[in-house]
Amino acid sequence: MFHAFKSSLESGKTNDYTADELLAHLVDAEWDDRNNRRVERQILYARFRYKAMVENIHYHADRSIDRNQIMRLAECSFIGRNENLLITGSTGIGKSYVASAIGHQACILGYRVMYASTPKLFAKLKMAKADGSYIKEITKIERQQLLILDDFGIQPFDAQSRAALMEIIEDRHGKTSLIITSQLPVSKWHEVIGEKTIADAILDRIVHDAHRVELKGESMRRKRKTELENSYE
Repeated sequence: MFHAFKSSLESGKTNDYTADELLAHLVDAEWDDRNNRRVERQILYARFRYKAMVENIHYHADRSIDRNQIMRLAECSFIGRNENLLITGSTGIGKSYVASAIGHQACILGYRVMYASTPKLFAKLKMAKADGSYIKEITKIERQQLLILDDFGIQPFDAQSRAALMEIIEDRHGKTSLIITSQLPVSKWHEVIGEKTIADAILDRIVHDAHRVELKGESMRRKRKTELENSYE
């Protein structure tokens, strides 16, 4: 409010305001500043892999991305309904970017978001078991309204990671949302999780009524590298 008032004084705009208009202007400036700082904190806390924005997603025909579907997902109403989003496709196709872009939008809309590389998250939880901080880490995950598990299925789950995954999914089921990205089609997730009974329970909670985005086409990383090399020729 102070900076808005000082700026108005220096620009002479205070002469154009009535007292109540000036007060409304200062209150709006304070609200905008607090909201912007809150969003910045949310984005910083989420620790996204990419600084991604929905408006920067490329909708090339060969990628098989439905713009209307992405824009509906970017409204984040699926989070309000405690639904999940599964994004699959080959390596480098842009799964993490799309997930981060939707997560970024969720932060702007006021949702608590956490991004995590799946292998790194479960390695961290193993360490937490050893040093006694496991409950603290699980509680932090549980508080998030949207959890993004990136690179799901790169490594098979061992017994300890499988149990941790089951606990996370059980805690969140019907109360919060997940975005999961994977190089593997959903049909292959069962064997990656392992232990048929637990895998059935986990997938029943993850997959049932989940939104799905399947990316296709050439690797975006390879494509950008080729374009960069061609620009120097």
